Amino acid sequence: MSKKQVLILSYSYSHQTRNLMKKLVSGMEESELEITWERLYPVDDLRFPIGSVPATVLMMFQTFFRKRYPVKPVAPQVFGQWDLIILAGPTWSYNPSGVILSLLDRDGEKIFKDQTVLPLISCRGYWRVHFWGLRSLLKKCGTKCVCAPIVFTHPNNEPWNTIGVFLKLAGKMPERGKGWFRKVYPKYGHSRKQGETACELGKTLGRDIVAGKSFAELQFDTPVQTMES
Repeated sequence: MSKKQVLILSYSYSHQTRNLMKKLVSGMEESELEITWERLYPVDDLRFPIGSVPATVLMMFQTFFRKRYPVKPVAPQVFGQWDLIILAGPTWSYNPSGVILSLLDRDGEKIFKDQTVLPLISCRGYWRVHFWGLRSLLKKCGTKCVCAPIVFTHPNNEPWNTIGVFLKLAGKMPERGKGWFRKVYPKYGHSRKQGETACELGKTLGRDIVAGKSFAELQFDTPVQTMES
């Protein structure tokens, strides 16, 4: 019997999605799957951190209105038939990243038509508009099934999470300060505990794919995790 074929398409701006995907893939690899992981790269490198408050405000404004960032061509093998496609990336101002939006504009129908897609979202916390918009775009591409998403939110409380992410993008190091803010914002991004959760989810997902479980039934409980160093 041939192995199940899984394609992973991912874009990571600040390495948070990449780190989660490494853990997810390590869990999936325990099952008999054929996994192809294609990382997406913008044509023009996007600087992280952005480096200044005005530039950060401008980028947040542009991405709120779904600005596209052209993506480099993907490998020819991406345009095949898959048992599952995992589409992973960060939330930018409530939306999918401009890199993934660019991919959907250029190659969406060629990649996703008649496919089953599982989104994985890395975000500060506001992921639902991202998912609804992404699901709508995938449906326009002819996607057969868009699964309920796997969601990982940065495990810091609001409003410190939003403030900390903004400062990080602007080139500050809020998590390295010595004042009171470090107590409410101890680390940028996802925790080690969330990485462990991603690995366990990968194991479960791998077993479900091999067992032939209906993807429409998959539900992933990925709550905010307690921050760990």
